[in-house]
Amino acid sequence: MQTSAFLPRRKGARGLGILALAMASLPFSAFATNGYFSNGPSVKSNGLGGAGTAFPVDSLAGFINPAGILFVGDRVDVGLTVFRPDRSSTIEGNAFGADGEYSGNAREYFLLPEAGHTHRINDDVSFGLSLTGNGGMNTDYRRNPYRAFGGRGSAGVNLQQIFLTPSLAFRVGEQQSIGIGLNFAVQRFYAKGLEGFAGASLAPDRLTGNDYSTSTGVGVRLGWTGRFLDERLSFGATWASKIEGHFDDYEGLFAENGGFDIPQNASIGAAFRANDKLTLLADVQRIYYSKTKSVGNSLAPLLQGQPLGGKQGPGFGWRDIDVYKIAASYDYSPRLTLRAGFSHAEQPIPDDQTFFNILAPGAVQDQLSLGATWQTGERGEFSIYYSHAFEKEVNGRGSIPQPFGGGEADIQLSEDSLGFAYAWKL
Repeated sequence: MQTSAFLPRRKGARGLGILALAMASLPFSAFATNGYFSNGPSVKSNGLGGAGTAFPVDSLAGFINPAGILFVGDRVDVGLTVFRPDRSSTIEGNAFGADGEYSGNAREYFLLPEAGHTHRINDDVSFGLSLTGNGGMNTDYRRNPYRAFGGRGSAGVNLQQIFLTPSLAFRVGEQQSIGIGLNFAVQRFYAKGLEGFAGASLAPDRLTGNDYSTSTGVGVRLGWTGRFLDERLSFGATWASKIEGHFDDYEGLFAENGGFDIPQNASIGAAFRANDKLTLLADVQRIYYSKTKSVGNSLAPLLQGQPLGGKQGPGFGWRDIDVYKIAASYDYSPRLTLRAGFSHAEQPIPDDQTFFNILAPGAVQDQLSLGATWQTGERGEFSIYYSHAFEKEVNGRGSIPQPFGGGEADIQLSEDSLGFAYAWKL
């Protein structure tokens, strides 16, 4: 029986299952890049700026496009990213005395694990299993920006989302595949320091300070990949359904009595192999934030008698966005592959919705990524990436309602990520 240098083939799936259970229990925090969606699910895909709908690179490809796992072979990938967001806000012109600069960085660093496994059932069918975080948001203000309105202690939120995605890919024709995956999602959330909004809540005892609330749900992901012109040109398309979610302990904060669905999203992509070494990529992704009421509803219903937590209650006012990604993969030598990527996201936060988004300043739009993979032996490979999401400020305009003293709230965010991964080719 053939083995890799480090991991017996027969133990690949079993080892990943054990790792998945261990990782699911970790108290890690997820991240915000495209709103609160991640750019990519893995170290290698993030080195490409998240592009990869038509260009699978590892066993976590099933989370991007399940059709792609047919083309990555049998392998196990594990990785870890160190993530550092820099989030802050400023309030000016407030009649209640809230003016000042506020740092949301009481916690600075976060660990983001990942794991994946793919196995060829036969020449025409492959199975994949991936574990990754797709999104989230954390703010932690030691100095509470809502203290002037009645907030107590520190303020902030923490949203974590982890996905376990089993998938199948089927060959249709010589160089095309279709895939289907199930996204099993676990979400955890807490909020603190929002006591000043209790009078506007449907359930004040389930508004803030209730520690973590957990939600589970499942959705489907569909995909297609095709290779043409002697495999020099590839196209891909994928769609993921909405995943319903509900936070029981925050029924007085989120619309629909604590509803917090993970929005549907879709991507199309292309990859062009310019020569034996260089491949160019481009992806476009659409994220439907507005279809989740707790995220998409504006703050305006609060002033129209709709309480926090109500069926049509106020939210964060986020818009649907498109994300554009371009990347290049260069095989410098038989052992070394270099990657670079750039992504641009539309702004999800309108300038009149910044007051509530002090808690969730998912404002960054432009991100640059660099990555590399080194073949460590016949079957092993080591990967690394670094990305920087450039600082973006959304300046409020008519953002703080007059019942809260008027004025403007400005929010800022930048991010740095450094990730490492190892893979065994089975």
